[in-house]
Amino acid sequence: MPFSIIPGDRLADLSNEEISRYSRHLLLPEIGLEGQKRLKAARVLLVGTGGLGAPLALYLAAAGVGTLGIVDFDVVEESNLQRQVIHGVRDIGRPKVASAKDRIKSINPHINVITYNTMLTSANALDIIGDYDIVADGTDNYQTRYLVNDACVLLGKPNVYGSIFQFEGQASVFYAKDSRDSSLEESRGPCYRCLYPEPPPPGLVPSCAEGGVVGVLPGIVGSIQANETIKLIVGSTEYSANTAETLTGRLLLFDAWKMSFRTLKVDKDPRCPVCGENPSIHELIDYEQFCGLKKETNEEPIESITAKELKARMDAGDALQIIDIREPHERAIAQFPNAKAIPLGQMTRRADEFDSTVDAVFICKIGQRSLFAIRALREAGYKGRLLNLKDGFNAWAREVDTSLPVY
Repeated sequence: MPFSIIPGDRLADLSNEEISRYSRHLLLPEIGLEGQKRLKAARVLLVGTGGLGAPLALYLAAAGVGTLGIVDFDVVEESNLQRQVIHGVRDIGRPKVASAKDRIKSINPHINVITYNTMLTSANALDIIGDYDIVADGTDNYQTRYLVNDACVLLGKPNVYGSIFQFEGQASVFYAKDSRDSSLEESRGPCYRCLYPEPPPPGLVPSCAEGGVVGVLPGIVGSIQANETIKLIVGSTEYSANTAETLTGRLLLFDAWKMSFRTLKVDKDPRCPVCGENPSIHELIDYEQFCGLKKETNEEPIESITAKELKARMDAGDALQIIDIREPHERAIAQFPNAKAIPLGQMTRRADEFDSTVDAVFICKIGQRSLFAIRALREAGYKGRLLNLKDGFNAWAREVDTSLPVY
């Protein structure tokens, strides 16, 4: 029988109420009574309670995973409700971990829910993850993905990975090393760094807040993550030992628009700095620096202007060039007054349209892509004054013109 993630001495009998609740699981020989006991004994940490974390939490709670830890430092916003189905209108403004805990307990009162209303960092990740058997990564940024990966490798924990963008999703299981028995072949899979050795340059891949995401996509990918988590927990039972196949060593690619699935093989990289033959990473690092999110000390700072400051200058009749770098489908949602539309991809080749004697203010949705527009113009040699609208169009809609939508 393969090595089990859940130690046998943690297994406990099911009550009659639990037998009734999980009866459809008990009828499956691949799960059965022993598998359900393993689910009850399991401790799973969910990193993020957003789009992916919602179906993960809902289905793992319904399946009877005994202890769910949930890590998130965000609060529920109205824009979350299009896809983060664990939260509701009444939860707007509440910490996501509090909202998620209430929903989990409403589904299954037998579940122990441990909340961490904090950001997962290099300072706390090992302590938090160390208390769990499996980590399910539902984050939406590269620095946390690398952090979760490295912590899981160092602690010998399986990392059930998922990511989403627009209509496309990915899922895999990264189980690179098991600290309890590293001789086992099934514990020698690749890690996230084997697949993606380096993060993309900052700004190259927009977040869901900037690029959008179809609401059902995280439900599909998060459910796949929940399925993989359940298989890892029950995969050593008598009936499932020779039949269960996880996504360890495979990357599942899903396109919701084309309704297509593909699976790619992922090999372990012997040169991987964290799980390879001669690892160079033995402790958690500065992941913001690794992902290029910290500014170089010699980089010229970018000036910003708030929405109210921009409104005051416009009312005073100051000469300004207002450049809206949003894409056409974004501008169709709402127009910015007196702005010239130049999408980010056209910025440098249209630099001759700017007047270097007049301040230029750059606008995007949340004030992130506009930073890259300014940097691109600087690199192209533009000498005029360039200002970034802090927090972008949404700040203007919240603070200046409330007739406009925040999107």
